[in-house]
Amino acid sequence: MANIKSAIKRAKTAAARARRNKSVKSTVRTAIKKLEAAVKAGSPEVDRFLGEASKMIDKAASKGVIHKNAASRKKSRLARKVNAARASQ
Repeated sequence: MANIKSAIKRAKTAAARARRNKSVKSTVRTAIKKLEAAVKAGSPEVDRFLGEASKMIDKAASKGVIHKNAASRKKSRLARKVNAARASQ
């Protein structure tokens, strides 16, 4: 454990940020899982789930939890899954 006051504060700050980042990543993964389940089930609400997932991914990128290119890649892959499901129907 750190002995210097500034190092102790840095450790606390890093832990708080890690908790916050974990929460944001969890919401992103949940939104993605909901969308993939809706696509698999052929649900008519796929567009709504895609919008929610895109919104969560964009929020995570704006907060710096994930990189903007990673966010773009995730959104692109989800959109391709949705479009492929629509084409097969």
